[in-house]
Amino acid sequence: MIDRRSVSKAAARNLSWRLTRVGLFLLLAATAVIGRAPLVLALDQAPAGGTTDRAAQTSTAAPAARADDDTILAPIVDWIDRLETLSARFTQIGPDGGQTTGSLAIHRPGRLRLDYDPPSQILLIAPGDWRLIYYDASIRQVNVLPIGQTPLGVLLDRDLRLGREIEVVEIRRGAGEIAVTLVRRGEAEQGSVTLVFAESPVALRRWTVVDAQGLATHVVLEDVKIGVPLDPSLFHWRDPAIFGLPAPD
Repeated sequence: MIDRRSVSKAAARNLSWRLTRVGLFLLLAATAVIGRAPLVLALDQAPAGGTTDRAAQTSTAAPAARADDDTILAPIVDWIDRLETLSARFTQIGPDGGQTTGSLAIHRPGRLRLDYDPPSQILLIAPGDWRLIYYDASIRQVNVLPIGQTPLGVLLDRDLRLGREIEVVEIRRGAGEIAVTLVRRGEAEQGSVTLVFAESPVALRRWTVVDAQGLATHVVLEDVKIGVPLDPSLFHWRDPAIFGLPAPD
């Protein structure tokens, strides 16, 4: 058993942002605000990857006046608070333009499962307690991170608390889109996630994670289902070091 106290802050930070590179922070931040309308972003609309800046991430949207920020964010926060379950297929476009696909399941509060399709053998599970588990079956390696030390701890919690652990650093609005850039409070140098979604009705269009090196990762969701029953066993975890393979139920 891993004691959460044994995970150093530095190690947690490094693993947190390594997970960002495989899209976890991205997926949770983005899928938590997805609306009921279908996604409209085609893969050829997403940037091919590489270094980026905020102007590139947020398209033609113009900065919103600070006085309007709460009004703009209100329907997004309301949707997150109402979200219980979500399942989807995803395509991830990495900094080098390479694409990977997989499946995502979320059951708020606290539970997540993210499976990458072969040949990748990566699985991420948040089973509903303090843990975020990263498992690479190709090398049979397990990493465990306290979920409260990641943005996921906020977004999987029962109530969204923007402005505490997660800070909104920019809101851009224009051409029927709203782009919101988020960072972990006090750790903006570690990277950011920018969400771009249709303004009315709320519908996620695209989002980008930029890591500490300025490398961008993009994700597109397909076949999104909101509010559907999810098998509880999806979020069970059995350590392969104890139970052998396969690790997940």
